[in-house]
Amino acid sequence: MIVVDDEQVELATPSGPMRTHIFKPAAPGKYPGIVFYSEIFQVTGPIRRTAAMLAGHGYIVAVPEIYHELEAPGTVLAYDQAGSDRGNAWKTTKALAGYDADARAALDHLKQRPDCTGRLGAMGICIGGHLAFRAAMNPDVLGTACFYATDIHKGGLGKGMQDDSLERAKDIRGELLMMWGRQDPHIPLEGRMKVMARLNEVNAKFSWHEVNGAHAFMRDEGARYDPELAYQLYGLVFDFFHRRLGMGDLSVQAVGAGETRH
Repeated sequence: MIVVDDEQVELATPSGPMRTHIFKPAAPGKYPGIVFYSEIFQVTGPIRRTAAMLAGHGYIVAVPEIYHELEAPGTVLAYDQAGSDRGNAWKTTKALAGYDADARAALDHLKQRPDCTGRLGAMGICIGGHLAFRAAMNPDVLGTACFYATDIHKGGLGKGMQDDSLERAKDIRGELLMMWGRQDPHIPLEGRMKVMARLNEVNAKFSWHEVNGAHAFMRDEGARYDPELAYQLYGLVFDFFHRRLGMGDLSVQAVGAGETRH
């Protein structure tokens, strides 16, 4: 399946236009939609490659620029200390309501697209895992995959660092796929167990996977990348979304099918 890389749309939000990158199969038809949230560095090379891989498995993938009201459109922060400091500063500058409004805008865009079936999911990495967790509070989100979601256990997202994500876990109606690195210092054992206890308390529908990986072990750039773990967990993600969101409604034929290639 050939992927159209990076169609950009500007979505209206209460805090201004939000540039959102769309990755989708080139083959005609309708496909389920996934809002995919980046790390604090926004839409980097690794995020784009992950989005393209999701799209290649049969999804319309919307990747919003999470700091759209704080950075110029198209801004990508570097994977260095300066980029980390800037991204972490914006994480607690932006109002929690802004993150939630952004989620609704992205979901509504996917739902109204003529190439989307209207069946919606969410996925995120790092802060994006937390944002996907909050996106799951929307009743039309059927399945959500969260990779090492930061700050859920300590309520540290948004201005004031007093988010209500654990409290609002009761609002999640779809299924969760929660994945963590046991050597991740940002989400220690007690933090992970706090999240699990809350999900059990509210009788959430979820599966839980912990692996021996450091923070950012899914990112295919940098010393902490673990390709074996990434391969295993992406397999879980694809199975999860195919089960929860279904497939596209038209059969797909690759461009040039029937030709002999050498």
